[in-house]
Amino acid sequence: MPRIAFTPNLRRHLDCPSGELSGDTVRAVLESAFAVRPALRGYLLDDQGGLRAHVAVFVDAARVRDRAGLSDPVAPGSEVFVMQALSGG
Repeated sequence: MPRIAFTPNLRRHLDCPSGELSGDTVRAVLESAFAVRPALRGYLLDDQGGLRAHVAVFVDAARVRDRAGLSDPVAPGSEVFVMQALSGG
């Protein structure tokens, strides 16, 4: 199963522990996470179901390309890493 991990900053604000979840796309893995922690959905996804502007997701160190549909493939041994994108100076 893919493994999902969240940055310490996200874990400080939301209950989102790392763990193994089912899914073969980014959306499927995130839906598995939302089933366990529903509050994550509103923080990570916008009202159209795509990633919010301040959220970045990586699969095996590669940034996801499909931010709207979240259709990027996820292999059984992959790591999905979710982080809050930072900006400013």
